[in-house]
Amino acid sequence: MSEQRAAQARRPNLIWIFGDQHRGQALSCMGDPNVSTPNLDRMAGDGLASTAAVAGFPLCCPFRGSLVTSRYPHQCVPGHEFPLPPEMPTVADAFRDAGYHTAYFGKWHLAGFKEREGRTAMRVIPPERRGHFDHWVGYENNNAQWDCWVHGDGPGNQTPRRLPGYETDCLTDLLIDHLRSRTAGESAAQPFFAALSVQPPHDPYLAPAEFMARHTPASLQLRPNVPAVPRIIERARRELAGAYAQIENLDWNVGRVMAALTELGLADDTIVLFFSDHGDMHGSHGQFRKTSPWAESVNIPFIIWGGGSRYDHRTGFAPLPVNHVDIAPTSLGLCGIRPPDWMAGADCSHCYRRGAAGTTPDSAYLQSVVPTGHGQSIDRPWRGVVTADGWKYVCLEGQPWMLFNLNEDPCEQVNLAYNTAYAAERRRLQDRLAGWVADTSDTFALPEA
Repeated sequence: MSEQRAAQARRPNLIWIFGDQHRGQALSCMGDPNVSTPNLDRMAGDGLASTAAVAGFPLCCPFRGSLVTSRYPHQCVPGHEFPLPPEMPTVADAFRDAGYHTAYFGKWHLAGFKEREGRTAMRVIPPERRGHFDHWVGYENNNAQWDCWVHGDGPGNQTPRRLPGYETDCLTDLLIDHLRSRTAGESAAQPFFAALSVQPPHDPYLAPAEFMARHTPASLQLRPNVPAVPRIIERARRELAGAYAQIENLDWNVGRVMAALTELGLADDTIVLFFSDHGDMHGSHGQFRKTSPWAESVNIPFIIWGGGSRYDHRTGFAPLPVNHVDIAPTSLGLCGIRPPDWMAGADCSHCYRRGAAGTTPDSAYLQSVVPTGHGQSIDRPWRGVVTADGWKYVCLEGQPWMLFNLNEDPCEQVNLAYNTAYAAERRRLQDRLAGWVADTSDTFALPEA
C-alpha cells in the first residue's frame, strides 16, 4: 500500500478543546460585537458550527460527567462536587478499544473533592479516578488562572507542580508537546484522542495584560435582555471585560494548536472539536453565572473542524441541538468508530459528512438535578427541552416556568408559559419533555398538562 493510501486507511486523530463558562454567543462569528475570535471564526467557516448546541446541565461537574460517559447527569454525576463512579466506562475506553492512544490535559472536576475541605487544586486525583486515559495531566478544580497546579504525568510525578504562567497558555504548551510526541517513533503509527480542558473564561475574569488591555467596561455592548438596573449593568460590564479578554486569549491558543497541527503534518489527519461546558449569564435577565435554563447559561459553542481530504464535509452554521451526551458518540463517529451501546447520546457525525445518512435529534433534554445552593444559582431542580424547530419549555417541580419561541425571541424576553393562546404548544412540548423523562429513566414531577 502506498504511503498516501496508508494514511487514508488509518483512522483520523481527534482533539477536544473546551473552556469553562464560555457562552455560545461570545464569538465574533456568532455576531458578538465585543470580541474578536479569528481562529475560531476560521474553524467555523471551514468546518461546521452549531448555533443551537447546549449544555444539558449547565454546571461544571454534571456536564463533564456526561461529556466523558455519554450518560445523563442523573445516571452519572448529578450535582456539584459529586464523583464520577470510577468503574463507569468513558470515552477513553471506547477510543482505546479502537486502537487509539488517549490523553487528557487540564481541569477535571470529577473526583468529588470538596473545596470546603481544602483547595482542590492541590489534591492528587488517584489514577483510577482519571477516566481511564492513557496519559493524564490535570487538576480537580482551580479558580486562580495565574496559580495553576497540575499533576499526574507518570507514576513518578504525582506531586502537584505550579505551571509557570497563565493557565490556558501553559496547558496549551502541554498539548502541543504531546502532539509532537505523537509524531515520533512508533507513536506516529497510532491514532490519538486528546482533550484540552481549560478554566477560562471562568471567573475570576483575568487574562494576560495584552488581552485585558483590549477591553474596557464602558465600551461594551450589552445584550438587550440585560435590565437597566445600575448594579446589574456595572457588574456585567466589569466582568464581561475580563471574560472577553480570556476568550480572545483562548482563541489565540486555538490558533497555536492549529499552527502546530500544520507544522507537524497532522492537519489533514486530525479533527478538532471546540466547545464549552456551559455559559455565563453576565447580567442577562438580571442573573449571573450558570445553572439556569436561559440561553446565556445553556447555549455553548460547538465547532467541528478538520479532517482534510478525508471528508467532503459540510461547512457553515446549522441549528443542530447537540447536547453534552452527544459529544462523545459524535467524536467516535467522526473517526469511523461505532459508539458503544452504553452511550446514551446521539452520534451526529453525519451532519459533518456531506451526503452521509443519520438521524438528527429533534430536541435536547435540559436538567438541573441537584442544585448547588450557591449564590447566583437557581436553587431548585428543573427540567426542560429545547427543540430543533426553535422552542424552549422548562418546568419546576409541578409547575410550568418558561416557554419561549426562539425563532422570534432569541433573547427570551417574552415568556409564553402562562398564555392560554399557546396552551396547545405548551402541551406539545410537555409531552416531548415527558418522553425525555421516561426515556432516560429520570424522576421528576412534571405539572399537569
